[in-house]
Amino acid sequence: MTPDAPERAPRVLIADDQTLIRTGFRLILTARGIEVVGEAADGAQAVAATRELRPDVVLMDIRMPAMDGLEATRRILEQTPGCRVLMLTTFDLDRYVYEAISIGASGFLLKDVTPEHLAAAVRLVGTGDALLAPQITRRLVERYAAEAERTAQTAVPADLAALTPREREVLTLLGRGLSNTELATELTLSEATVKSHVARIFAKLGLRDRAQAVVLAYETGLVRPGAGQRQRGAGL
Repeated sequence: MTPDAPERAPRVLIADDQTLIRTGFRLILTARGIEVVGEAADGAQAVAATRELRPDVVLMDIRMPAMDGLEATRRILEQTPGCRVLMLTTFDLDRYVYEAISIGASGFLLKDVTPEHLAAAVRLVGTGDALLAPQITRRLVERYAAEAERTAQTAVPADLAALTPREREVLTLLGRGLSNTELATELTLSEATVKSHVARIFAKLGLRDRAQAVVLAYETGLVRPGAGQRQRGAGL
């Protein structure tokens, strides 16, 4: 990418039932060169606005009237597969976040996120990556993976036969929260080789991003809750 062709900032839709939250996030993102194309006060409005405005990223509150953020996320990802959803939550142990990631959300943020972290998270998710905050995501996945129902809505396959032994190893480490840099160090590979492995895993298993890879690693038993996972994580 040359200086004459800077990376395009993602177009964002903000869905939250609190006007002050929407206004504050809009001001923060706009001040950092990220276009906010619309706002929604509930899940139904978010679905309709996404269909009409085609944002790259939706900042989605989990708890909203009329239609909650989970149902809105399901509908958005069914109707607009190229869109990315970044969940907003007040509590860092919100059980609904695991379900959101399972159905295809690309990560989540606490509502007291700093302006810099908010903008960086939106840009990260807008590139197609996932935001995995290690101190929150791992606790959520470990806590709820064992009790989560395996339904068609998870949209991730359980059959890992298509993976090579090395790819299964990479997926296991992804499930433990390692970044590409950490994977390269752990496996004594170049970061470019690690990225190739990750891309092939996603292609073979039909995964959207690292968030779904983490969920799949737990659901298939590659990683087990509480089994000595590293205190690390991918994302910001």
